Amino acid sequence: MTATKELHDLGQSLWLDNITRDLLTSGTLKSYIDQLSITGLTSNPSIFDQAIAHSNAYDAEIRRLAGRGMSGDALFFELAIDDLVQAADLFAPVHQRTAGVDGWVSLEVSPLLAHDAEQTVAEAKALHKQANRPNLFIKIPGTQEGAPAIEEAIFSGVPINVTLLFSRAQYLAAAEAYMRGLERRIAAGLSPDVRSVASLFVSRWDKATLDTVPARLRDRLGIAIGRQIYKAYRDLLESDRWQRLANQGARAQRLLFASTGTKDPEASDVLYITALAAPNTVNTIPEKTLLAFEEHGRVSGALSRAGGDAEQVLAEFAGAGVNVDRLAVDLQEEGAKSFDASWLELLNSIEAKRKALK
Repeated sequence: MTATKELHDLGQSLWLDNITRDLLTSGTLKSYIDQLSITGLTSNPSIFDQAIAHSNAYDAEIRRLAGRGMSGDALFFELAIDDLVQAADLFAPVHQRTAGVDGWVSLEVSPLLAHDAEQTVAEAKALHKQANRPNLFIKIPGTQEGAPAIEEAIFSGVPINVTLLFSRAQYLAAAEAYMRGLERRIAAGLSPDVRSVASLFVSRWDKATLDTVPARLRDRLGIAIGRQIYKAYRDLLESDRWQRLANQGARAQRLLFASTGTKDPEASDVLYITALAAPNTVNTIPEKTLLAFEEHGRVSGALSRAGGDAEQVLAEFAGAGVNVDRLAVDLQEEGAKSFDASWLELLNSIEAKRKALK
C-alpha cells in the first residue's frame, strides 16, 4: 500500500497545493488522483503567477481575452476559473462519492479587498456563480476584518476556505464566523449544509523561529500549534452548540493543514505530513512534498485526539522567549501583506504578457 493511500485510509484528505494548465492537459493531475489518493486541490496567486509567467500555456487564451478588451482582475479570473472548473470536474466523482465532504478546489478573492467585507462577499458570490461548480471553495483570509465577510458569505450559501490562520484564537474566530453564518441560515429557514474548511498555516511558524531558538526546538513549533488546534477542533465538534447545528443538517468545517512544505533544508522533507496525520482533516501538500512522501514517507499512526505533547512544547518555546500569541498576530499580518504583494505581482505578469502578445 502506498504512503498516500495509508493517509487516505486513516481518514485524512490529501489535496494538491498546486494547479497549472500543464498539470491538467498532460494528465498529471488525473494520475495523482488515480495513483496517489489526491482528492482535491488549492490555488493561490503565487501558484498562478508561476504558471502564467513561466510558460506559454496561457498565451493563446490571454491573447483572445485581451482582444475582447479584458485586463487585470477580470482577465486573471477568466484564466483561473477555466483551470479550476476543469479540476473541479476531475474531482466531481470524489465529491459525489463522499457526499460533498471531499473533492474540492479553491479560488481566492482579491486580497486587496481584505478591509472591505461588503466587496469581498460580492466578489465571492460572483466568482462562485461564474464557476458554477458545487465543489468550488472561495478563499477568504481569516483576519479580524475577514470574519464578517466569512459569516456573510456562508449565510449567502457560498462554500468558504478560510485561509491565513496561525493560532488557536484565530481558528476559533473562523469557526465562530462559520457557525454564526449557519445559525442565521437556520433562523431564515435555509439549509445549513454550506461547507467550509479552516486552513492553518504550519511551516511559517518554524521559518520565523529557526534562527532564534535552541537547536532542540527547531522545527517543532508548527507541529505543536497544529496539534493544539487539532484538539480545539475536536473539542468544538463535541460542543453542545455544534451538536445542535449538526442535528439540523450542518456539516463540520474541516481543519486543513496548509503550508506543509518543509522550509528548513536540514529537516525531513515530509516532516509535517508525518507529524500531522489526523482523521477528518485535510493536508494541502506541495507537489514536491507529495512526491517525496510517496517515495519515502511513512504513516506512523494517527495524531492524538488530545493534541499529544503540544502544550509541553509550547511551554518550552515560552521559556525560550517566544511570545506565541504575538508571533501569531505578526505572522498573519505578514501573510496578508505577502498576499497583496503576490496579487500585484500576478497582475503585473499578466499585463506584461498581454502587452507582449498584442
